[in-house]
Amino acid sequence: MKSSAQITAQGAYVPQKIMTNQDFEKIIETSDEWIQQRTGIIERRITAQDEYTSDISYKAVLDLQQKYNVELSDVDMIINATLTPDYKTPSVASYVQARLGIKNAGALDINAACAGFAYGLNLANGLITSGQNKKILVIGAETLSKITDYEDRSTCILFGDGAGAFLVEYSETEASFIASTSGSDGDKGHNLYCSELSQEMFGEQLENEGNIVQNGRGVYKWAVGNVPNIIDETINKSDYNKEDIDWFVPHSANARMIESICDKANITKEKALMSLAYYGNTSSATIPLAIDLAVQENKINNGDILMLVGFGGGLAYASTLIKWTL
Repeated sequence: MKSSAQITAQGAYVPQKIMTNQDFEKIIETSDEWIQQRTGIIERRITAQDEYTSDISYKAVLDLQQKYNVELSDVDMIINATLTPDYKTPSVASYVQARLGIKNAGALDINAACAGFAYGLNLANGLITSGQNKKILVIGAETLSKITDYEDRSTCILFGDGAGAFLVEYSETEASFIASTSGSDGDKGHNLYCSELSQEMFGEQLENEGNIVQNGRGVYKWAVGNVPNIIDETINKSDYNKEDIDWFVPHSANARMIESICDKANITKEKALMSLAYYGNTSSATIPLAIDLAVQENKINNGDILMLVGFGGGLAYASTLIKWTL
């Protein structure tokens, strides 16, 4: 299906509070050197006690509006990708819609964890190309610090808070979306979860109720084994070759993992855009944050081809190949 959707603006927001690796040395047995070697993370941002996903989502949209001077009153859909909503209901998207004062917009949250932003972009492309919508805000935002067990040495060093937003609009002449794919290995969901109403999965009891639990080795093995195939599958749906990719934007989970994915996918690691060094793993926000950083550094040029791949809890994944037209 030929796309009729164009990305016309982007923005981001991270909380003011910084939590460094040295801060973790005071609360668990670890070191700055160990964390950097294992993950590539130097620091991460942490929301205030009374600061929630809707707050940072809203601020990411304000940043988008300020940078590109775009009109948002005619937005007709808001898609918020998050696994850390303020409430079970109303959705974060509804709360953002209210704060923005956009009266004629639909609003929904989607939860595909770290793949959420890529899913949201693909959903926006489908809705606009089908003619159902004309102008959509896609937001990826997380307050993972609120579901992190800071006594769990293996996971607490990883996660941070942040938000990113894209504006996607109907365009007859300059579409951004080239090809996409999505899927899930649901039978491996026990490798990364956060329990809620149910305390068991596939008949097995879950641990650490209400907090993130991750089998890092299991997720690493899955990502390195599958993400290169996801890239190939997406490229094969297009008229492009892998060599045409200017920037690879994977979910910023772990620097070592991304290096291994690049090696196996035959993509030079210099093409990988990441946000984890100073923001940590922000789940659905890592991809828009990585792109925002690259835009600030003038790395991305008009016409560049970007391969976005989100993967994580589920184990769900989604990719989208886009042409940068901002």
